[in-house]
Amino acid sequence: MADLKVGELAPDFTLPASNGKDVSLSDYRGKNVVLYFYPKDNTPGCTTESCSFRDNVANFEKKDTVILGVSLDDLKSHDKFIQKYNLPFLLLSDTEAKVSELYGVYKLKKNFGKEYMGIERSTFIIDKEGRLAKEYRKVKVDGHVEEALAFIEENLS
Repeated sequence: MADLKVGELAPDFTLPASNGKDVSLSDYRGKNVVLYFYPKDNTPGCTTESCSFRDNVANFEKKDTVILGVSLDDLKSHDKFIQKYNLPFLLLSDTEAKVSELYGVYKLKKNFGKEYMGIERSTFIIDKEGRLAKEYRKVKVDGHVEEALAFIEENLS
């Protein structure tokens, strides 16, 4: 599990993306990046969170910020999710949880008495130099996107 520290370089990675290409974090140097990890496509909380990022994408773009979503779902699932909700940003497929482990968001979870490994909803804001500027763990969906945008406006403009 990663021990990430604000101010340090964010761990680079390459994952297959919903545009059919492999995408690396380092591809976005020179822009801020909102890297959000979410548990599963087409589930209520993840849909609300992703649609909130969608509805605010122009505000993030004005702040020179790219949004990247990451889950354990495969690209086929991502494609359906993107089409259903008209998501205008890339979703990355971390089917082996390698990047989720790298960022320390792949955790033991409990749901209806069952234990399983999955993604703990988390967001990382990475600055134009590729350094971790802010991390949000155990994210509550309501108001989260606005909070992330406000952080970028106040600290990374």
